[in-house]
Amino acid sequence: MLRIVAFTFNAFSENTYLLIDEATRATAIVDPGAYSPAEQQTLRAYIEQEKLDVQYLLNTHAHIDHVLGNAFVLKQYPSIPFLLHALDLPTLRAVPTYAGPYGFPAYTHAEPTGELAAGQVIKLGESELHVRFAPGHAPGHVVLYDAAGSQLVGGDVLFKGSIGRTDLPGGNYNTLIQSIKNELLTLPDETVVYPGHGPATTVGAERRSNPFLT
Repeated sequence: MLRIVAFTFNAFSENTYLLIDEATRATAIVDPGAYSPAEQQTLRAYIEQEKLDVQYLLNTHAHIDHVLGNAFVLKQYPSIPFLLHALDLPTLRAVPTYAGPYGFPAYTHAEPTGELAAGQVIKLGESELHVRFAPGHAPGHVVLYDAAGSQLVGGDVLFKGSIGRTDLPGGNYNTLIQSIKNELLTLPDETVVYPGHGPATTVGAERRSNPFLT
């Protein structure tokens, strides 16, 4: 069984997730937003306290609030793969050009060591994460689906009562709506969606009441 633990970090109130295979303690860190030393220590202390076996660094997409802690994670766990969809590499590589003006002068860039792609299955101990391609908020945005646990880490695609913004470079409203309909609303209603910001929701709740989808 896969357990999902959330931390809210940085000035954007971004949700950083630990995906933990309960049987083996194998763990993926998804979208680490830990920027300040205090935030980094919070993340590190939890991992050490729980004796987690960190095996992956995964980015759903590469906007600044979701990648602030990438370099920190790789410094702590230098042998783990860092995976990002190829279409979001330009998004990631642009971050150093605006990190300072956005108030993050200590940001350190880190390059992925591999790619995420639609249909890919990531083995995490006895659990599996299915990669679904869901662009619109960012060109290379993916979501990570745990079918056995009926839960999904969705980045900035779908929120409780809202959707990701599409006014950033590479964003497209129609593409995002199509991604939600094809990649999220096709999942069972009970699927829990863990978004990049704000509280968790379910596919069924958003199908019924999200004003952007009804």
